[in-house]
Amino acid sequence: MDARDAELKKELDATLQTRRELGEEYESSLVDSFLEKVDQRIDGAVERRVRRQLAEQQMTVARDSRSPRPTDSFGERFGFGIVSLVLAIPLSAIGGGVADLPGMLVAWAGIVGVNVVQVARTNPDLFGRRRRAGRDDDWED
Repeated sequence: MDARDAELKKELDATLQTRRELGEEYESSLVDSFLEKVDQRIDGAVERRVRRQLAEQQMTVARDSRSPRPTDSFGERFGFGIVSLVLAIPLSAIGGGVADLPGMLVAWAGIVGVNVVQVARTNPDLFGRRRRAGRDDDWED
């Protein structure tokens, strides 16, 4: 029995003792008073639980918003691939026009690099980095 239960038991004993002393005409008032105290105690316990759950949810949301979320949707991959190919045409022309073959190689190295970074971001386990169980923000190498 914890301290709050002991306190409630004392309240009940006091209510019963008061009823014995005052008689039956005060029984309804005494019961109502005791039930109000029980109700307040229940409300307090529920409020503490709700506050604790809200705090846990807020911490989860805050943790999730800080950590990068892997997004591996087909639309995002397809769109990123199309944009890379569309931008590859002018970048190849500029690189080839300015520095011939080495310029084109540098342009394509940049395009490939950007795509590799995108793949690494959306598929973290592909390059040997795996999430630790239960933690979104912990990574193993």
